[in-house]
Amino acid sequence: MHGFGIVGTGMISNFHANAIAEIDGAELIGCYNRTPEKAAKFVAEHGGEAFASLEALLADDRITAVCINTPSGARRDIAVAAAEAGKHVVVEKPLEVTLARCDAIIDACDKAGVKLCTIMQSRFSAANVALKKAVDDGRFGRLTLGDTYVKWWRSQEYYDSGGWRGTYELDGGGAFMNQAIHNVDLLLWFMGDVTEVSAVTGTLAHERIEVEDTAVAAVRFANGALGTLEASTAAWPGLLKKTELHGTTGSAIVEQDSLLLWKFAEETDADAAIRKQFAAPDTIGGGAADPKAISHAGHRDQLKDFLHAIDTGGEPLVDGREGRKSVELILAIYESQRTGKRVELPLQQDPPRPNA
Repeated sequence: MHGFGIVGTGMISNFHANAIAEIDGAELIGCYNRTPEKAAKFVAEHGGEAFASLEALLADDRITAVCINTPSGARRDIAVAAAEAGKHVVVEKPLEVTLARCDAIIDACDKAGVKLCTIMQSRFSAANVALKKAVDDGRFGRLTLGDTYVKWWRSQEYYDSGGWRGTYELDGGGAFMNQAIHNVDLLLWFMGDVTEVSAVTGTLAHERIEVEDTAVAAVRFANGALGTLEASTAAWPGLLKKTELHGTTGSAIVEQDSLLLWKFAEETDADAAIRKQFAAPDTIGGGAADPKAISHAGHRDQLKDFLHAIDTGGEPLVDGREGRKSVELILAIYESQRTGKRVELPLQQDPPRPNA
């Protein structure tokens, strides 16, 4: 039995708790929140124990893995402490808000010999898994274009609901770092590393935030392909996220978890079945207008993958190094906006904050 402890009990922790409840061999032991009333409310809904301190949670021998769901810029020290306590570590996206902080988490887990994963549940969508297999099988020929679009809506009340929201220190960024990071991760998974980026960003529809609510970026991938990324929380009423891949022998478009296009120069027997399987439109909304309107199925499948890695000694699909990649690209996007110049990757160090 794998016991889980959850640190931070905001909205996303409900998805972790619901996912854990559906996994055989997993159990929620308890949670910690620096506000005891919030921890008490969480365990009243999900069960387990409300720990009085982080140290108490990490000292509990029943807990083998810790899910860290605090604000993005407050994860490094907790993750390092968990690793040093011998706990396997799950960190919500983004892994952290700077490369140095990401590296500190990765290094601590390596040193302690514990597993680390970054939550990127979109990789576990069946449609995205099929798309990744088509890429790996070479069905696109030479990849030429990889594009992703996250045109969502968040109200001013959303940003006003927490003092950390919309700050570079704790949020790390805006529409790219928080909402579109899943699709940034997907594009890197499908297309490979990015070697250069040029971007512009703006804050167009919200007040009292430091970060962008609208941004566009053009990228060149290491394989020579080009791409575009768009991210917004200023597109009412909020549209389903979309990823498009194109090559010399095929094209595919995934909208949320449905296929809008699946066409290849050489048809296989499986293609008709794939189109039929993923033809149904999304009925949940994928968080386009409401961050609570997502399924916890992706979290469940990713935590299953994480536990499998623990049990077998393998690596989770999205380990810390994979989680770092999307943070690096987004920081490069912010640096391009800050300087007005094209930015090459990999970054040699953390760039200044965009408002520096």
